[in-house]
Amino acid sequence: MNRASLRTSLAATTLGLAAALLTGCSTGSTSGDAAADEPTATTSAEADAFPVTIEHAFGETTIEEEPTRVATLGWTDQDHALALGVVPVGATKLTWGGNDAGSSDWFDAALEEAGAEAPVRYDDSDGAPIDAVAQLEPDVILATNSGITEAEYTKLSKIAPVVAYPEFPWTTPWQTSLEMVGEALGRSDLAAEVTDETEAAIATAKQDNPELDGASLIYGYLTPADLSTVGIYAPADPRVALLRDFGMVDAPAVDGAIKEGEFYGTVSAERASELDSDVLLTWVEKPGDAQTFVDDNLLGQIPAIASGHFYAESSKEVAMASTNPTPLSIPVIIDTFIPKVVEAVNGA
Repeated sequence: MNRASLRTSLAATTLGLAAALLTGCSTGSTSGDAAADEPTATTSAEADAFPVTIEHAFGETTIEEEPTRVATLGWTDQDHALALGVVPVGATKLTWGGNDAGSSDWFDAALEEAGAEAPVRYDDSDGAPIDAVAQLEPDVILATNSGITEAEYTKLSKIAPVVAYPEFPWTTPWQTSLEMVGEALGRSDLAAEVTDETEAAIATAKQDNPELDGASLIYGYLTPADLSTVGIYAPADPRVALLRDFGMVDAPAVDGAIKEGEFYGTVSAERASELDSDVLLTWVEKPGDAQTFVDDNLLGQIPAIASGHFYAESSKEVAMASTNPTPLSIPVIIDTFIPKVVEAVNGA
């Protein structure tokens, strides 16, 4: 199966599950007065799914009955809910890499397939948008891969039960997020099915791209605004964790650069020549930025940059997909991002 057909197959499976489960649903609101609207209809929960108690970084949360108004925080929980046939009434606006609606094309495609309308989008640029969430009157708030603080968790918990990340902010693997969302929505069996389908697609893509197996990786952050440092994303960061699912391994330089619980660390550009890896991946605001790194006296000494084994993603949509893997975005990653990673490993 080639990449295009693989993407089509997985997308059809995931969206088909959502569409079948959402048949006859009512739709969410795009207005700010969603609390006055009818709740977004959801699929039926599995038998004896509630009450359920879910442990997370701030303790544990008990959900007594099937939620009918679901609000999400972070940039992945809305995908996980929709992959399980549940349309959120509210979701975080994708302010970087999103489309004109503050959403993603893959999320919107799943909504269209399900015959549902878009959730209200709220901005989390200044922290958890507590007032905006409260206006939607949710009965559960999903934040399994977010950056909410304990203080925000406390405030949000006065609105509805909150399912926070299991350990540290922004480091929850997509499989774990999906499992937690499945528990919260009473769809653990369906979550396991979607996980199996998605992991099967990853396994097929891994077979199709043997160049990735065993290739050492640094996923970095470089910016022309500060050429004195090299950012390195942690192995626990979802974008790195996903590439490890394709067989890639952490370069030795990654070890020691990240503090426990952090998704990101920095090293001085003066150590650039020590950052050895088979490939270096990054993303840029403008396509010309990559040449700036090549030409820089220090960053140009990074072995993967000096040898041409690096790739700087300039499409914000693709970068956002690879940063936030979900069952809905992983087909996009396989189709658009993985081929570029292979080219970088090959020095092309």
